[in-house]
Amino acid sequence: MGGFFGVASKDDCVFDLFFGVDYHSHLGTRRAGLAVYDEKEGFEKAIHNIENSPFRTKFTKESTSMHGSMGIGCISDFEAQPILVRSHHGTYAIVTVGKINNDEEIVEKIIKNNTHFFEMQGGGINQTELVAAIINQKENFIEGIKYVQEIIDGSISMLILTEKGIYAARDKMGRTPISVAQKEGSCCASFESFAYLNLGYTPVKELKAGEIDIVTKDGVKTLVDGSDKTKICTFLWIYYGYPSSYYEGVNVEKVRYKCGQALARRDNVTPDVAAGVPDSGVAHAIGYANESGVAYSRPFVKYTPTWPRSFMPTHQNKRNLIAKMKLLPIKILIDGKSLLMIDDSIVRGTQLRETTEYLFASGAKEVHIRPACPPLFYGCKYLNFSRSTSEMELITRRVIQELEGGEPSAEVLSEYTDPDSEKYQQMVDKICKELKFTSLRYHRLDDMLASVGIDENKLCTYCWDGRE
Repeated sequence: MGGFFGVASKDDCVFDLFFGVDYHSHLGTRRAGLAVYDEKEGFEKAIHNIENSPFRTKFTKESTSMHGSMGIGCISDFEAQPILVRSHHGTYAIVTVGKINNDEEIVEKIIKNNTHFFEMQGGGINQTELVAAIINQKENFIEGIKYVQEIIDGSISMLILTEKGIYAARDKMGRTPISVAQKEGSCCASFESFAYLNLGYTPVKELKAGEIDIVTKDGVKTLVDGSDKTKICTFLWIYYGYPSSYYEGVNVEKVRYKCGQALARRDNVTPDVAAGVPDSGVAHAIGYANESGVAYSRPFVKYTPTWPRSFMPTHQNKRNLIAKMKLLPIKILIDGKSLLMIDDSIVRGTQLRETTEYLFASGAKEVHIRPACPPLFYGCKYLNFSRSTSEMELITRRVIQELEGGEPSAEVLSEYTDPDSEKYQQMVDKICKELKFTSLRYHRLDDMLASVGIDENKLCTYCWDGRE
């Protein structure tokens, strides 16, 4: 995943830029970067690896050494960015969020025009560099951005830092958000709507799908109108978004409470306590507890002071151990108890199985699992989400293959996505037994969409039902 932040100011923008980008640290774990523009000094850029150290630590030097009236920055799970580009448009910096599925096809098309690309480690192309190359095929930024949205298969939202201002362009289907805020002498564009609040900004607008704006110190101007035909990722409310975020005017924490309430209304077990797997399961569990009357508890906690979220050892055989070493049991709240645990989702199932075994080893009598979203059946084709990975790694698809004796047809697979079908229940029972849960009940898709509370036609549900 990834997130970005940009600011234009009549004064130096780096303080706001530094903290605005830092507020996106929950969205990425590998690379981070800043780019600024100063009328006298021109463009300056810095990129660091943040796999074993948080953004603030890695960019402390830049927070005081970089200067400029405008800047953009990003946190990314994948390509290094921002990239700095020189073209017939002049010099500019660009950051992107999204996923391009037809990158090889586009690269071959553009290479014919004598354009070259730098390969990333592993042989891939830097997605942001490819977007810049597409933009450079046209005579101006607006036409270039439109061309990006026209030819890519996937989704792309972006910020482009130029000498005149910052172009903010939301994906043509609005799968990821961009919001704009303003204070005296400054205007900013942000993936997360909360990132600017403590910096003194007041929200102005959310860009519509396909909208292109330009942000300057004087405010924001719409260059290309957007569309109300949106397909924003529903997973933002369930997992990726921070609790204080709003998308399409809907708060993340409130949606998670509602999801927990809906889970409770359909449940038929009477555990001693309800708990959330830290951190994304906590709000769902609070909603469940409030609705059901079951006591809320924290039977284990995450140790975070010296463990960056992204830390991962180099030795593969230690990775599973490290993944659970941050979770510390509180035995007095576990021993002899029937626990109901809510996590945001089940992907491969490995980590949640180990967590359950951990709880039983600490004395739990029962462990009931309630994922806060429906079963994942499809790898995300629109965003680089680690939660919804390739189909072959999803526990649902593996279990279905075992039940069917091979890869099912599209018609058979659709039966498994129906929570009222016999095949769905067979799949859930098999997953429950394999992962050694006392019981398993997934959140229903219709209940989840109702929890978000906006027109469901504006929500992307591809990873759950395969509908584009």
